[in-house]
Amino acid sequence: MVQPQASEQGRCRQNKKQDASFGITIKKDEDFSAWYTQVVVRSEMIDYYDVSGCYIIRPWSYSIWECIQEFMDKEFKKINVKNVYFPMLVSKHRLETEVNHLEGFSPEVAWVTRSGDTELDQPLAVRPTSETIMYPSFSKWIRSHRDLPMKLNQWCNVIRWEFKYPTPFLRSREFLWQEGHAATATKEECDA
Repeated sequence: MVQPQASEQGRCRQNKKQDASFGITIKKDEDFSAWYTQVVVRSEMIDYYDVSGCYIIRPWSYSIWECIQEFMDKEFKKINVKNVYFPMLVSKHRLETEVNHLEGFSPEVAWVTRSGDTELDQPLAVRPTSETIMYPSFSKWIRSHRDLPMKLNQWCNVIRWEFKYPTPFLRSREFLWQEGHAATATKEECDA
């Protein structure tokens, strides 16, 4: 197992004797952060990775995600929501067209600037959310009221370069994501 980064290790505060045991050795009311970390690791929900804030989601945790997806997909199909997948990368120009939407998490956007040793002509953002990627396509696909309602769902992962202390499942740099988007002619149609 790769150990937590230095910033995360300090929160763990486990000594060698504690590491050798199998149970939870930290009291929740004495050090909640260390207790939480011990719970998610020892229950085999996650494992640490060598990039701070990115975690390996182990089979037990991923099966929970799959159960959520299975349940939600059944519910979505009942209301005619279709699954789609849009690219993970977005051009700087496209991202900047939604400045107001992006403002809240602009500092958390991760950028791809190189391909091997070559600088890219234009930096590419790694998806922090998908509105700027999806909505230009919506404007091409919707030509009249006959194309409505359009109800789409996307299962994907998102990257937000979180600056605060990363915490598995609560505050991560990469996380699993579900997002639903709909275009309707009326509010009533949207609420239906």
